[in-house]
Amino acid sequence: MYLKHEIGKLGENIACKYLESKGYKIVERNFEARQGEIDIIAIDNKEIVFIEVKTRTNKKYGNPIEAVDKNKQKHLIKTIEYYLHSRHLEDEFIRIDIIEIYIINNKYKINHIKQVI
Repeated sequence: MYLKHEIGKLGENIACKYLESKGYKIVERNFEARQGEIDIIAIDNKEIVFIEVKTRTNKKYGNPIEAVDKNKQKHLIKTIEYYLHSRHLEDEFIRIDIIEIYIINNKYKINHIKQVI
């Protein structure tokens, strides 16, 4: 479990650096609520972007995006709704992205999938 957690954090760090290099402003990381967690919250132009990061070291368990199943999507949406309400941002434009990170032999590949839900 510890290794899985460390790989996840490494993936999130890689994702943040990637997003910043693309002009995104990171607003918050690992926002937690009763409903779930949001890995990264960023601003891209005038949109609030909620980003789920999935990191893999192999494809033994499938592609990372496959881990964002209907149940995970439901929790993610509820957490986003709570975040927006708690910050009085209900009228803002939002987007939900997934960033897949593949780490193999100390090299990584990023696949940024925009507006997935």
